[in-house]
Amino acid sequence: MSVARTHFPVNLHSLAAGASLLALALIATPAAAENAAPGAAADEPAQATGEKGIPDIVVTALRRQESSKDVPVAVTSISGEKLDTLNSSGLDIRFLSSRTPSLQIESSFGRTFPRFYIRGLGNTDFDPNAAQPVSVVYDGVALENPMLKSFPVFDLQSVEVLRGPQGTLYGRNTPAGVVKLDSAKPGDTYTGYGSVSWATYDTVNAEAALGGPIGGGFSFRVSGLLQYRDNWVTNDNTTGLGDRKLEGYRDLAGRAQLAYSSGDFNALLNVHGRDLSGTPRIFRAGIFKQGSNEFVDGFDKSRVSLDGLTSQSLTQWGTNLRLDYHFDGIGTLYSVTGFEKAKVESTGDIDGGDIYTFNFGGAYQVPATGLNVGKFPSNTGGITRPEEFSQELRFASEEMNGLRLQGGVYYFHQKLNYNELSYAGTTTSTQNIIHRDTNENIGVFASAEYKATPALTLRAGVRYSHDNKHDIVTGFAPASDLAGVVLPVEARTKGSNVSWDASATYALSNQVNVYARFATGYLPAAIQDRVTFGSRQTVAGKQTTISGEAGIKGSTADRVAQFDLTGYWWRTKNLQLTAVGGASNSARLLNADHAVGYGVEATLDVRPVPQLILTLGGSWNFTEIRDPSIAVGFCGSNQCTVTDPINSAGLAVIDGNDLPQAPRYIANATARYGIPVGNGELYAYTDWAYRSSINYFLYEAKEFRGRALLEGGLKVAYKMNNGLEYGLFARNITNQIRAISAIDFNNLTGMINEPRIIGGEVKFAF
Repeated sequence: MSVARTHFPVNLHSLAAGASLLALALIATPAAAENAAPGAAADEPAQATGEKGIPDIVVTALRRQESSKDVPVAVTSISGEKLDTLNSSGLDIRFLSSRTPSLQIESSFGRTFPRFYIRGLGNTDFDPNAAQPVSVVYDGVALENPMLKSFPVFDLQSVEVLRGPQGTLYGRNTPAGVVKLDSAKPGDTYTGYGSVSWATYDTVNAEAALGGPIGGGFSFRVSGLLQYRDNWVTNDNTTGLGDRKLEGYRDLAGRAQLAYSSGDFNALLNVHGRDLSGTPRIFRAGIFKQGSNEFVDGFDKSRVSLDGLTSQSLTQWGTNLRLDYHFDGIGTLYSVTGFEKAKVESTGDIDGGDIYTFNFGGAYQVPATGLNVGKFPSNTGGITRPEEFSQELRFASEEMNGLRLQGGVYYFHQKLNYNELSYAGTTTSTQNIIHRDTNENIGVFASAEYKATPALTLRAGVRYSHDNKHDIVTGFAPASDLAGVVLPVEARTKGSNVSWDASATYALSNQVNVYARFATGYLPAAIQDRVTFGSRQTVAGKQTTISGEAGIKGSTADRVAQFDLTGYWWRTKNLQLTAVGGASNSARLLNADHAVGYGVEATLDVRPVPQLILTLGGSWNFTEIRDPSIAVGFCGSNQCTVTDPINSAGLAVIDGNDLPQAPRYIANATARYGIPVGNGELYAYTDWAYRSSINYFLYEAKEFRGRALLEGGLKVAYKMNNGLEYGLFARNITNQIRAISAIDFNNLTGMINEPRIIGGEVKFAF
């Protein structure tokens, strides 16, 4: 099977002109997203309003619109101008990383496979069937496959990050938390926006949306996104299969919504799609100095030397139908039906270089170190086809003498087919490992809320889940790669679990609440189905998490400041871990006895004068693996400096290590200052996000301890009263370049963050 190289035969001037026409044809700023429309489900968030101080933040963490201070969950909401600014310059969903306390997002696949971590809990496994403990809920639909979670962020009403287990009211895999994204909905007035920006590396970001009533109880909203970046990395290798220019992309997405409202009945149909073409995040061989996590001399972010194929494409479409009917005096019945499907092709030069030592024998083999140096060539890829269907029925009662109830049923079914391909210096694959997976979940849930006194509110919920997974691996590969595995192989898992939560909220005053919450969550048993390089199909039992947190939320009486402070603790039993890489690049799934985490999270919004708005957020997060018996393979080719104890089997003992991709500190800050000028406002908006050092892998090594990362943004704009806005912006102002992930089996290979982007933007809104 051949894989075509990816090029971008796009005339930039034509692209910019087309984007400008798109932006001006449909017109309004995401900050103008309206309240939940008549056709929207009643659990959508509404934009808070207020002329002075900080407006009240309304969230839907418990599937109802409530003030954030009344919700016994650590939740952060991002919307309006802040969301618009953070999401400038052609970024994907990873821009949210470190923008709220305890949230980390990274990817070794670039724009197609984000991995989420909340309070340290996540999964670094890059296999398409890897289960993630952070759920992404997009427009009410829980997305299971990480590739579906990469759908672009545009024309959103809000983003909410719910920290801690959410295992009773949300459908799938939420022991760490939920990232909830809600599109702007159709409304009963015409609104719209259009924006286009151009920046460094010919980066184009164009968005547009238009919505309003069309009569007969119907309303609509259509929106679109075009993101483009030219190939900005030069490939110095001219003898292999690699393209001469890399790291570009063209990402196109759209969404159409049709709402209907008649009396007590509301319906909302959402159809969306995406088409992406580009290159995956480049692997860079030998970029770490041996014995250090610093980059080697000669490292240049704009140059690589790859001799293998690199390509990436994604097509995705989905639809969801949301219905609700209100029974007067009783409550509301909700139905959410979702379907998502994608095809993803991704091929990478995994060794990241073009110089090879071929040192395969002996304990004292020469390490494969140095820029562009690998032990042996590795060029792999695959085609992944996730397909998911879900159906939820939920009933929410009206208040009955201080009591409110919710309950329902949930069904989820996934088909996941993917092929693993490998190339040996040609465009023809030498292997085709075929995976056919199914994943089914049935859930029943109920929750209650009772206002015991005017100041005290009690809540509790429970959910029963049953999971069934089936995995078949067939196909062919060289016998040396299969290492004794005879295909086909098959694995099945099934099991059930009961999750629960209980909380109490107490009002100290009209402005300040305190709360406490205990909750559990779980991941069902998992199957790891790699069968090459010494790997075997393995199964890990279900993992369960119990968590406790307490906090204080509120505002000053004059609403000049709004704050929340949370302390938490969690313990995960039978933590599912995937040991990937090591000397043989094998992968195996295993359960650690348990892991623990605890920390403190805080946010503060201040508006000391009407012209100035400040936000501060941060967290201290401690995590630790606790299992004296667990040990994993570590870097091949003797190239890294392991700091863990090595047992008699030659494996690194990871007891006491931090979880991977779990920074101890996260901090973020924004500041906006505006002054009236002429017929509008001139304003400056700056934002900063920091995360401390991280481990890339389960074991610890000096080279694979990622350095701290600080990224800042700045936007200066003039917003006119007629809806026009002109601005200049910069992302990663200081151009701080850090490795964000790594590969350890072949050499000291790493992947880096986004470089500095500087550009200009024009917007129009009504």
